[in-house]
Amino acid sequence: MRRSNFALRLQPSLLEELRKAAELEGVALNQLINVAVAEKVSALRTEEYFRERGRRADRAETLRILERAGKGNPPLEGDELPAGWQKKPGRKVAKGQKKRAADR
Repeated sequence: MRRSNFALRLQPSLLEELRKAAELEGVALNQLINVAVAEKVSALRTEEYFRERGRRADRAETLRILERAGKGNPPLEGDELPAGWQKKPGRKVAKGQKKRAADR
C-alpha cells in the first residue's frame, strides 16, 4: 500500500481529545485519524449510493409491490396493533393510492 504524508492542522483542543481517544482505544494517533477519515468517506459514499438508487427508482412500481405485500397472509401472533392504537392525525394517502384497512 502506498502511503503519503499530509500536514494536518488541528485545533489544540481537538488534538488533545484525539490523543485521549487513541490512548483509550489502544491505537496510534495516526491509526485513529485514518480510521475516522475512512468512516467519514464511507458514510459520504453510502449517502451518494442511496441518492443515486432513489433517482433510478420507479415509484409506481414500488407502490404496486407494496400494495400486494402481505395479501392473503394473516398477521402472525404478536403482530397485532397495540390496544388503543389509532392512526396519526393528518396522515395523507399518496395520490392514486387506496387507503389500507389499517388506516381507516
